[in-house]
Amino acid sequence: MSRSHPLEDDLTRCVDELRAALAVHGITLPSLRVDPLTFAGAYAPSAGLVALGSCNTATVRALTSALRKAASA
Repeated sequence: MSRSHPLEDDLTRCVDELRAALAVHGITLPSLRVDPLTFAGAYAPSAGLVALGSCNTATVRALTSALRKAASA
């Protein structure tokens, strides 16, 4: 059984928190995930990245609207 990397655990929590925060606004990014390839690099420490993925224009507009409302609050 392999042990996960602490950074990967943190990134996974970040992804879960972002997914939940987006859901509050009715926004879903289906491809939102930790990018596992960022842990395969030869450089230390591993940077680890979150893949936000692709989305349609309706999702982009909803995300933009939610961010603008949050900025003006």
